[in-house]
Amino acid sequence: MKISSLVVFFMCLYLVKGGNELIQTFVIPHSHMDVGWIYTVQESMHAYAANVYTSVTEELSKAENRRFIAVEQEFFRLWWDTVATDVQKKQVRQLVQEGRLEFIIGGQVMHDEAVTDLEDEILQMTEGHGFLYQTFGVRPQFSWQVDPFGASATTPVLFALAGFNAHLISRIDYDLKDAMQKDKKLQFVWRGSRSLKEKQEIFTHTMDQFSYCTPSYLPFSNSSGFYWNGVALFPDPPKDGVYPNMSLPVTKETVQNYAKTMVENIKQRAAWFRTNHVLWPWGCDKQFYNASVQFNNMDPLMKYINQNSKDFGVTVQYATLGEYFQAIYQSDLIWDQRGSEDFLPYSNDVYQAWTGFYASRNVLKGVARRASSLLHAAETLFVRYRISFPGGPVALDWALGQLRALRWAVSEVQHHDGITGTESPKVAEMYLQHLTQAVMGVQELVAALFLLPHNPETARGHSRDAHQALEQHVIVYNPLAWNITAIINFTVTFPTAAVYDDDGRPVPAQIQKSAESDTTYDLFFVVELGGLQDTKYLIKFCSGGSGCGWTYEATAVLFEQRRIRDSPGTGSRLLPVQNGCYELMFDRETNLLHGITNLEDRRTVKVTQDFWEYHANGDVKAGPISDNYIFSTYFSSVRAYEAVDMEIITGKIMTEIRQRFYKKESDPDYSYAVTTRVPEYSGSGLGCSRLEQTYSVGPLDLNTEVVLKTSTSLKNGRILHTDDNGYQMMKRTYRKGNNSLARNYFPMVRAAYIQDDLSRLVLLSDRAHGVSSQSNGQLEVMLHRRLWNNLPFNLNYNLTLNDTSVVRPTMWMMLSSISSTSRLHQREAVELQHRPVVMAIDKPRE
Repeated sequence: MKISSLVVFFMCLYLVKGGNELIQTFVIPHSHMDVGWIYTVQESMHAYAANVYTSVTEELSKAENRRFIAVEQEFFRLWWDTVATDVQKKQVRQLVQEGRLEFIIGGQVMHDEAVTDLEDEILQMTEGHGFLYQTFGVRPQFSWQVDPFGASATTPVLFALAGFNAHLISRIDYDLKDAMQKDKKLQFVWRGSRSLKEKQEIFTHTMDQFSYCTPSYLPFSNSSGFYWNGVALFPDPPKDGVYPNMSLPVTKETVQNYAKTMVENIKQRAAWFRTNHVLWPWGCDKQFYNASVQFNNMDPLMKYINQNSKDFGVTVQYATLGEYFQAIYQSDLIWDQRGSEDFLPYSNDVYQAWTGFYASRNVLKGVARRASSLLHAAETLFVRYRISFPGGPVALDWALGQLRALRWAVSEVQHHDGITGTESPKVAEMYLQHLTQAVMGVQELVAALFLLPHNPETARGHSRDAHQALEQHVIVYNPLAWNITAIINFTVTFPTAAVYDDDGRPVPAQIQKSAESDTTYDLFFVVELGGLQDTKYLIKFCSGGSGCGWTYEATAVLFEQRRIRDSPGTGSRLLPVQNGCYELMFDRETNLLHGITNLEDRRTVKVTQDFWEYHANGDVKAGPISDNYIFSTYFSSVRAYEAVDMEIITGKIMTEIRQRFYKKESDPDYSYAVTTRVPEYSGSGLGCSRLEQTYSVGPLDLNTEVVLKTSTSLKNGRILHTDDNGYQMMKRTYRKGNNSLARNYFPMVRAAYIQDDLSRLVLLSDRAHGVSSQSNGQLEVMLHRRLWNNLPFNLNYNLTLNDTSVVRPTMWMMLSSISSTSRLHQREAVELQHRPVVMAIDKPRE
């Protein structure tokens, strides 16, 4: 690091009479600008965000000592591309070159750390960093993760490997922060990876209890303090420039009171750190849209404090985050080391466990993950296309535009009030709209890459003669770098069909009625694909079954509905379903799963799966509430159903078990369902070790949170392992104490498992969920939430999570020895994330 002349100057002010050191205060101007949350990006740009960069650019250019840090890149890029004039762009380039405007984090957004996947964290960061390097030739060197709801151990690894010099976090458990403040341990060196250790360590600063906002309380005024531009107004800025709650101006009459308040806060903070350097964030949510009034009041206040620094024992200066960390670096202290432990889950009070958002807006979490997977597939396909056919007809600029739009949309939703599901309904709809539109554009690109002729002599199309049967063509692409054998599920509207590969050879297939529709059929067929390879398949629909001899027509056996009582089934009437890896036993008395035997090690584990509900409180007068952030409950979960029916479809490619759960025995329609697919095909390369399960949950009753409970005979002692953003597995030991139920929920992004000395039960997920082990041998996954409460803030901004959707997440389950699952589960998680891309290139026709 290079130390600036400004820092050298102020270091000279350290010593005063008597040998005492002045507290050196680094005032860091910033604006926390949520890319979503309550207001859409478009609303925020109009109301305040564009004005932040316009006015900050103007005000920094007026005085060399002024500073500002810019964090999320989405608003800055929109301002740069649509608002900034050539003069303003020139000013910004000069400010960046001089180090007075500093880009922090530099990602498209300030990403969430609990429910984001590492691949998407890298995506959104490179999206922002690429813009900054191309535009200004700079790379951010410091983080500012001040608002994510807990801190993951993956994030310091990512930032260290990206070349960052320091990391900054804020939201950690309230009781832990209190202890760290008392012991002056808010700063440490974090080695977030167990394997990389010192190769990726990074100095980490934890913000104190005041977090990233300036203290707003003024003992001498009813207005908030240090927010002279007031509170942003929506939808339109006031024409007269007068905003609500503008702080009292700094005048001869008020400057002493302001200085006293500021100095007292600085000294309070200084007592929690080892050096005499204090990071004093000046700003908060939606600030600095009128930077002129901000700086014109802070300037004389800081001048007054510095003129009386000996009396106050404090100096103040505008600073960037880099200047603060430079001073810390120069202190030359030895810092405590922290290993791969994270700061999850996060609670800001004993009954305020922020573990509900792990499962909030399940649909959005699924759409975001699928969009990310499609982006990965399309980018690999496009690169392969450009290498093989540099002169191909797919226009380069158009193709890059489609990919860029999806990169933007996937990056945007990684915001800590985006994929978390903690935003207002209109913002959730904005994310979904941006993702859906971008996905459609990339699907069009993929189709073009498949279908357009690669050169004038060749074409990827297909020919027909006048007497062909009813048929359809499908292309399947493997986006992974290794060979795969997979079962493809393709929905058709005809009851009989046969599948042929590109060479006209029949492909093993199975057809059956769809689980979710009475008018469609599921056609399963086996594909074998090399890494980054695509193959075209022909589907012929047969009349009267002729010509479809290679396709097995699976038939269903329906088992009558069973009422579930408090006592479990006796296990005296068990129905086996077996493949090459497992024997699943279903209890005819309950229609529930009873046990699973791993055929390799011949160990049987008792396993039952069903749905349970937590009933949430929505009245703040009655006690703690659950909302889109927080999971809070007074009581244990209750069984969510009275009766279960079951249907088994036995096939040669797979056997499918459909279990439907009815809230009331007399209900005509089910409320929950589990569809378990057991692979049966014994062809080369197709593994039988994973059981695919798809769930149907909802719409829910109000103030209901639904979990899937998998209860086993494993002796795990309530110890759970969950992944940290898909990067590494974390051991979660059950923590006793107040509100222990909610505070023992953890994020599951890709995987979770429980184990004993002999066996491990693994769940792999296609999206993030909340997961816990509330009792010995039990693993519960929160799948869906629908909530309402009367907290005034939530009501005012429509943040009550009244989610009426039906969600259909998918998980893969494995049960085997610890050594076997250790070899498999990480690779399997990647295969679930990046399943083959299936694209119909025409409609059924004769």
